[in-house]
Amino acid sequence: MTSTPSDSSKKGRPTPKRKEATQKHQSLAPIKTKEEKKRAREAAKASRTSAREAYMRGDESALPARDRGPSRKFVRDYIDSRRSIGEYFLPVIFVVLILTLIPGSSKKSADGLPQVPPTQLASIAIMYTVLIISVLDGVRLNRKIKKLVAAKFPGTPLRGLGLYGWLRSTQMRRMRTPKPQVKPGAKI
Repeated sequence: MTSTPSDSSKKGRPTPKRKEATQKHQSLAPIKTKEEKKRAREAAKASRTSAREAYMRGDESALPARDRGPSRKFVRDYIDSRRSIGEYFLPVIFVVLILTLIPGSSKKSADGLPQVPPTQLASIAIMYTVLIISVLDGVRLNRKIKKLVAAKFPGTPLRGLGLYGWLRSTQMRRMRTPKPQVKPGAKI
């Protein structure tokens, strides 16, 4: 069915010009002065600062969804109460980098290739050893965290808790967010 001029579905007025339409849809907020804008910026900055401080303290209301809940807090506290080889991985990599920059001797091996200094070989071996131990510790930690959380919080989903704990254990203690709430060696 086609519409006719007498059809009631018509709007009953002409289409507004572009200029009129844009004036109608402008913001309803009043134009602010420079002082009002400055106060608003300062208030927003203070709000962001307080929210960040609450996040760093571990306030439940300020945490993102991935860090919320009693089981996640327990995992954070458990990880922070122990020492892990993974948290030393970054400093070990830095030492390895420095040691690999030591120039080798100009002697050639029997097959004509330059010889690799023993310090470089040892540093690379240390790096891979720390990496392997860190991964094995992560697998062991994954199982232990799931077992402890299942015992302490029955019915809590365990998916992702082991990886959450392992990733936290591989961060240097002072770089962890939210900040550790327990001292190393504390009983959880």
